[in-house]
Formats: sequence, structure tokens, C-alpha cells
Amino acid sequence: MSGTVCPECDAALEIPADVMENELIACLDCGSELEVIALDPVQLELAPEVEEDWGE
Repeated sequence: MSGTVCPECDAALEIPADVMENELIACLDCGSELEVIALDPVQLELAPEVEEDWGE
């Protein structure tokens, strides 16, 4: 496991060693959904909101 911080609340996060790029993880402190955008070193950003397409 490696460590990084939540980009939303700055809480310390433990990232599993087998995490993959583009994987979504949740911050246990603030509940934000985060996306892994880089692996070496691990970088996180807020995951994009899922928008409904209403059949378009």
C-alpha cells in the first residue's frame, strides 16, 4: 500500500498496491469519489459526475 491525500479534504489515504489507473476509490473521511489519474506517484482527482443522457 502507498499513501496519498484526498484532493477534496486533505485526509491521508492508503492506496492498495494493485490499484489501476482510472480506478475509482472513495475517501473514507469526506465520502468523495476519486479517480486514480496517475500511478507513479499515485495522483487522485475528483471523479467526474455521471450525467444522464435522457436517451440522446
